Amino acid sequence: MATTRVIASAGNAVTGTLLARSPLRGKPQILSFSLRSNHRSLTQKSRLLSCRAIYNPQIQIQEEGQPETLDYRVFFLDNAGKKISPWHDIPLQVGDGAFNFIVEIPKESSAKMEVATDEVFTPIKQDTKKGKLRYYPYNINWNYGLLPQTWEDPSFANAEVDGAFGDNDPVDVVEIGENRAKIGQVLRVKPLAALAMIDEGELDWKIIAISLDDPRASIVNDVDDVEKHFPDFALKVITETNEAWAKLVKRSIPAGELSLV
Repeated sequence: MATTRVIASAGNAVTGTLLARSPLRGKPQILSFSLRSNHRSLTQKSRLLSCRAIYNPQIQIQEEGQPETLDYRVFFLDNAGKKISPWHDIPLQVGDGAFNFIVEIPKESSAKMEVATDEVFTPIKQDTKKGKLRYYPYNINWNYGLLPQTWEDPSFANAEVDGAFGDNDPVDVVEIGENRAKIGQVLRVKPLAALAMIDEGELDWKIIAISLDDPRASIVNDVDDVEKHFPDFALKVITETNEAWAKLVKRSIPAGELSLV
């Protein structure tokens, strides 16, 4: 059974919907929320880490195989045509409290795509279960993906979320802007809130964010007292998971089957 906790933090406002797993049948359940945040203080309180980020706006996407097949992969290339890892090589921060967000699942699509953390260069692939490709039961209403250079440490029990352990993946992002992104696209986003989802003891953070290119990014409105009670909580989650990722790539923590290339 999955439980859900919404914690808001970070700049103006938005109302949206999220999917969570129903405790009764394991089917998606719509959760509505309204969040408020204060973006201006995000850059002042935490120092984030970057081990070998080489992000360049000229990054290219290279598809291998046919979409919706087991062999399909989306690789990231630098401007010299060399493969890089979207998880390790694209930096988390872009300045002024904004973060890079890598799109795995574009808005209005249903194929469940994810970064292959156990493959060299961590390309994007379609998730599988028992050898079959996975799909959402309907098209999702937002752009979904990850924050690079973050990692939810499975050996760390988070006391703020019932002692749940990390799910061994990068932190997920739900980008609620109006534009449909493309798979592999890197967007600059502003975090609005952190949603904690716990399933069988595993903590799976969802950062709710909006693209800085969205026309509503500067005028979002929401609950007045959220920032007062949960100041910068989304940034805190990002910082903690970025620090965990830094330990991972420095091999201070066993990587297990994760690829660090």
